[in-house]
Amino acid sequence: MMNILSPSILSADFSKLGEQIKEADQAGAQYIHIDVMDGMFVPSISYGMPVIKSVRGVTSKTFDVHLMIMDPIRYVKDFVDSGADIITFHLEAAQDPKAVIDEIHKHGKKAGISIKPGTDASELEAYLDIVDMILVMTVEPGFGGQKLIPECVHKVKTVRGMLEAKNLKTDIEVDGGIYIENVSQLLAAGANVIVSGSGVFKGDIQYNVKRFLDILGN
Repeated sequence: MMNILSPSILSADFSKLGEQIKEADQAGAQYIHIDVMDGMFVPSISYGMPVIKSVRGVTSKTFDVHLMIMDPIRYVKDFVDSGADIITFHLEAAQDPKAVIDEIHKHGKKAGISIKPGTDASELEAYLDIVDMILVMTVEPGFGGQKLIPECVHKVKTVRGMLEAKNLKTDIEVDGGIYIENVSQLLAAGANVIVSGSGVFKGDIQYNVKRFLDILGN
């Protein structure tokens, strides 16, 4: 299973967003992680379709769109049309998670499902066979710059064990408080898609990406 770096633009300098995405791309990051927040599911409000459309032409890398919004099925087509390649929604925010997964797949995109730190891994059981990626939040969603919650590392291990029991090699993404210093423990637990915001975009972007990729073995 390939290890993948997905830099989160939530920590980028928006006055030069396109330029910084290009830097991450040129340094070898495989995905670009895009956090969409609605001020309801999470307290913060970030950005939406116009921003995604505006940077879609900057890179051909996979747009890894993480919806932290209520009733996400309403906007699946809009995010597809904006350039999303993977659409991940929160289990806790959907009335019918299977319907959301089906809607994403209907548009030919990969579907991810995410759980918050307080949601038990067992809640994912019904969706393991039908999703392309599972995002285990390692902080409370909604704010950048938080410290990784140590208990979430064990949850990653649990989810990987659940997948292996079904002979599934589904990607496990982790997001929140991830830096060079702690990424190895998440890889060891079974994660293979690594989101980092300030760990990439604060300081020398290309240098930071290359350091992550060295640890990821790419």
